[in-house]
Amino acid sequence: MTGETLRVARTHFPVSALGPGLRLGVWVQGCPLACKGCMSLDTWEPDGGAAMPVDALAERWRAALGRGAAGLTISGGEPLAQPGPLAAFLDAADQVRAGRPGEPDILMFTGYTLDELDPAQRLAASYADVLVTGRYEADRPTRLVWRGSANQQMVLQSELGRRRYAPYLALEPEQPPLQLRADEHGVWLVGVPLRGTLPRLDREMRRRGLPPETVTWRPRPSGHGRRREGADSPDDGETR
Repeated sequence: MTGETLRVARTHFPVSALGPGLRLGVWVQGCPLACKGCMSLDTWEPDGGAAMPVDALAERWRAALGRGAAGLTISGGEPLAQPGPLAAFLDAADQVRAGRPGEPDILMFTGYTLDELDPAQRLAASYADVLVTGRYEADRPTRLVWRGSANQQMVLQSELGRRRYAPYLALEPEQPPLQLRADEHGVWLVGVPLRGTLPRLDREMRRRGLPPETVTWRPRPSGHGRRREGADSPDDGETR
């Protein structure tokens, strides 16, 4: 029992669009980087989402592994804005995966570059087999899988990461992997879409008479609050 809590926007299993195989996705709440063109503005506020016990998150990871998860993907928000709680969770996650068949991996997205990390952030990042690093720059589009802009780097940090992710370093799929989920909260898109995909989706929905009330890539109108705090932790899919 760690007693630590990590503020989380949502979790979802299975995620199939942010890393190889079926994965547990954890979207960490709060982002100080505020990249122009970000598709997940709802994850920026540091006091949004819900404070989840690290032990509860580790149990979600254990349950996902029991259901065949091939890996854990950490996104946000900016995961390294909470380096202490994140390191506590990833330490627990590393212990849970030890000795599991299939060698589950840990993939983390961060807007920081490696040379920007302070010691606490470096410790948290060290648990990831693979990091995708760098700010999202909307004017530098790319087709590289799991990267939103051409400046972003895929850093292979472990032997497992090098073995599993080397084929993806230069992979440019014709269409990036995307995943849709509809629930009581709305329609959730998971993945890293090509530039222009979201405006086209918005226009097509309006053309079909299904105008969205809010979208996560534009500021919410007044009156649309952030997710309510409560005993029930968020468990939705969300865009990178």
